[in-house]
Amino acid sequence: MQQLLIALGVLLIIAGIAWPWLSQLPLGRLPGDIHIERENFSFHFPLMTGLLISIAVSLIVWWIRK
Repeated sequence: MQQLLIALGVLLIIAGIAWPWLSQLPLGRLPGDIHIERENFSFHFPLMTGLLISIAVSLIVWWIRK
């Protein structure tokens, strides 16, 4: 459990340092993401982004366990 928390902390630090470059990626603005704007209302559901992230994490976990 300690190693997991340390690894997650290191990943968060790396993501924070790399944020200027990560924010340039089109995640959250992919075709298939739902975005509705009306008067006094805005709704955003990143469906395709969530699917891609889920597939990537699943492949990484599968590769680590293999």
